[in-house]
Amino acid sequence: MPMLQKLLDGRAFLQESWEELKKVTWPDYEQLKNATFVIIVFSVAVALIIFLMDLVSRNAINLIFRIFGA
Repeated sequence: MPMLQKLLDGRAFLQESWEELKKVTWPDYEQLKNATFVIIVFSVAVALIIFLMDLVSRNAINLIFRIFGA
């Protein structure tokens, strides 16, 4: 009997999930295009910030090594 109950519970879960998916408002093409653009710009900005931080820290470490002769 527990196996039958698990199957019934699983079926109910799938039916409820399908009903919830019908309520979702999916983005249209313009919204999707704008969101993609924002994500790309943000990713490039973060990559540039990380690059600059790496460049500054590398130069600072090299300067310290040159000062102390290592």
